[in-house]
Amino acid sequence: MSKRSCANSRASRRSDWQKKKKKKKNRMQDVCRKIYRNKTLQMEKIKARLKAEFEALESEERHLKEYKQEMDLLLQEKMAHVEELRLIHADINVMENTIKQSENDLNKLLESTRRLHEEYKPLKEHVDALRMTLGLQRLPDLCEEEEKLSLDYFEKQKAEWQTEPQEPPIPESLAAAAAAAQQLQVARKQDTRQTATFRQQPPPMKACLSCHQQIHRNAPICPLCKAKSRSRNPKKPKRKQDE
Repeated sequence: MSKRSCANSRASRRSDWQKKKKKKKNRMQDVCRKIYRNKTLQMEKIKARLKAEFEALESEERHLKEYKQEMDLLLQEKMAHVEELRLIHADINVMENTIKQSENDLNKLLESTRRLHEEYKPLKEHVDALRMTLGLQRLPDLCEEEEKLSLDYFEKQKAEWQTEPQEPPIPESLAAAAAAAQQLQVARKQDTRQTATFRQQPPPMKACLSCHQQIHRNAPICPLCKAKSRSRNPKKPKRKQDE
């Protein structure tokens, strides 16, 4: 083979190798482009999801802040009502004490009025007798002069003073609901007692012949030692009768 042909052969092989190298490089670039495109799309999707999640996070934070503000307002309103109820109860206690004190004062005044009536009655009878002796007319009674000076009037007033104010009646619907709730509560208590009584009864037990632990009477295998459960008094097999 001449030198020229050898050189051409080497040049041809070099050219083929360069072409293969270039094709391989192109294929690698195509693969890289494809991977880059896929990863870029994946990154954009994650980025979009991240933005959406972040917006949802900010929105939820705003909602949570609004919820907490609303809760604070409700608690403030609750405390205002609690304070108002406390003041109302305090006023009720003061008024009850005032009413008791006033009733005691009225009773004392009534007793004093009764004693004065008792002193006045015989004294008036004596004065009327003296006036009749002198030819004068009897004096009018207290009830004739003024109705309020009558002892019956004070007795009637005492009955009205001692009448305690009645609580407002409960509506029939609320009363029926309360009665139904009470009956349901009683029934639940009875069911709970029956269930507790039923649970307190232990199941029939027996001792395992291997580990001597208590197991259920009908258990075929001991759950602790996994030994087969055998009866202490096994049934004897029946003998076959000779034909």
